[in-house]
Amino acid sequence: MGAAATEKQEAPDADGDGGLRKLPPPSPSSSSSSSSHAWKNRIFFPTLFAGVAGAGTGLISKHRKSLGLANISASYAANFAIVVGCYCGAREYVAATRKTGPDDLVNSAVAGFGTGAILGRLQGGRLGAAKYSFIFALAGTAADFSILKLKHVLRDHAKTKYQGNESSQKNGNWFTLPEWFPIRVLDEEALAAKRAQEEQFLAQRARIRSLREEES
Repeated sequence: MGAAATEKQEAPDADGDGGLRKLPPPSPSSSSSSSSHAWKNRIFFPTLFAGVAGAGTGLISKHRKSLGLANISASYAANFAIVVGCYCGAREYVAATRKTGPDDLVNSAVAGFGTGAILGRLQGGRLGAAKYSFIFALAGTAADFSILKLKHVLRDHAKTKYQGNESSQKNGNWFTLPEWFPIRVLDEEALAAKRAQEEQFLAQRARIRSLREEES
């Protein structure tokens, strides 16, 4: 019986890993869904927003009367979408090739340089390739840097607001007024200080009244 018990106790360690089972690798469906989600966020939506911005730029263009509002808006939308789509696709390709994260600004610089060189070559030859490569590299890196900083600011703001809501809920204050609101809700310490100040003011007023009565 003792040997059987020891065999049962040692049975989980028979795999040689100290009884710890290795986690199964992620399924291909989960990895494909995450990659498609990243593709939408980093390529599709920026391209769509660029097309909308291009159409808006065409609405205020000075050539809208001569070329037609619909034609100029469609032209601007297509050009903006092509530029941003090529840049975002090149950035993701460089990130996958270098095996770095999406926040690496080197990917932005390389993608902007390559995209500007190709599109500039198609439009203005070698001079256009040299000019637009540097312009796209600087613009793309600056845009990604600004978006990255904005994400950090929004994340910190959301974290601070969430912590403030948790503390207010723990204290029993489920509703908090914003800082710019003119009306303030005082806590117990502030109420006690205000009451002491009012009592001091009333005592001084009563003393002045008694002095006036004595003088009269």
